[in-house]
Amino acid sequence: MTLIDRFLHYVSFDTQSDELTNMTPSTPGQMIFAKALEKELQRLGLSEITLDENGYLMATLPANTDKELPTVGFIAHLDTSPDMSGRNVSPRIVKNYDGGEIVLCAEENVVLRPEEFPEMLHYVGQDLIVTDGKTLLGADDKAGIAEIITAMEYLLAHPEIKHGKIRVAFNPDEEIGLGAHKFDVEAFGADWAYTLDGGEIGELEYENFNAAVAHVTFRGRNVHPGYAKHKMINSIRIANQFAIMLPRWETPEHTEGYEGFYHLVSFEGNVEKSVLTYIIRDHDRDRFERRKKELEHLTRKINNEFPGCAEIEIKDQYYNMREKVEPVMHIIDLVSLAMKNVGIVPKVKPIRGGTDGAQLSFKGLPCPNIFAGGLNFHGRYEFVPIQSMEKASALVVEIARLVADAK
Repeated sequence: MTLIDRFLHYVSFDTQSDELTNMTPSTPGQMIFAKALEKELQRLGLSEITLDENGYLMATLPANTDKELPTVGFIAHLDTSPDMSGRNVSPRIVKNYDGGEIVLCAEENVVLRPEEFPEMLHYVGQDLIVTDGKTLLGADDKAGIAEIITAMEYLLAHPEIKHGKIRVAFNPDEEIGLGAHKFDVEAFGADWAYTLDGGEIGELEYENFNAAVAHVTFRGRNVHPGYAKHKMINSIRIANQFAIMLPRWETPEHTEGYEGFYHLVSFEGNVEKSVLTYIIRDHDRDRFERRKKELEHLTRKINNEFPGCAEIEIKDQYYNMREKVEPVMHIIDLVSLAMKNVGIVPKVKPIRGGTDGAQLSFKGLPCPNIFAGGLNFHGRYEFVPIQSMEKASALVVEIARLVADAK
């Protein structure tokens, strides 16, 4: 099976995750996909294949040299985003892209336009896999899975390329922030690993946001509006007052690079009770802690005006993996060299989000993130250049070769 055939087969599996089920994996489609991958790995001849009850699939490509070498891992996730349907994905290949518009769905007027997505122009002359405009594509992260497995197949077919023991893993529920929660780092047994879960070709990331979620609850008192003077306490209005107390410019739509933000992701309520849910993000740990304290301070301010009305719950989600990767920067230098060797210009940049690699790094497995090649993740405009996927797979092979050469 070729890399592209493999990818097109993988996107036929409906593997959207769901944060409301409280199960692992959060949806049955992920386990169905994992079992199909398990059989494929068996057919290819990998060893030490395990699939646990939580949907974590691991396997080994044994070393083909007697040299003492570190064990390197490659990881990708099974699920697709719950932001848009991943059922009945119908991909199409646009060969030799000419730089113009791509009509995804004529009947619904869904068009991929370079003026709206200028990154398209970086791939003129290449072959793009696009959606039919009705679902996401699933390159995040089925492209990563296809690239890793294709690289393992290539190494099996080319024993002249010497390499150490390689571990691969495919986990559920990354898109809802739970991908690393039940990942058994000790059983995985790698010295370090890489997630193939980044975007455009060349991306190499070892910095990510520190992240927390905050739920701010406001309790009011409902009284007939005709008789409400000095009696009613409208929790909706108080919640709105709280929301506008935060800095207007420190939101996702006004920030970039290393700039952090407060993001109001939901507002639910009525007169009696309203709940605001925020995600808090910052690359700098001190600023991150100050952001959490600011929300607590504003909650106290509201309670000064409306005694006992507001309460806040803040929960940390993950931290910046940079502090765990910097002591082992050779794993970044290795990828940079591997990229150059296969004709890729490295693009080292911070992740304005999270990754399984961040949580795994804090569990003792340093785990930077490498591109998988896709763009416009989580929506109908998602696409992936075939040539980027081919380079990603070649990069995995080159990393394995360089680890063996370094000793």
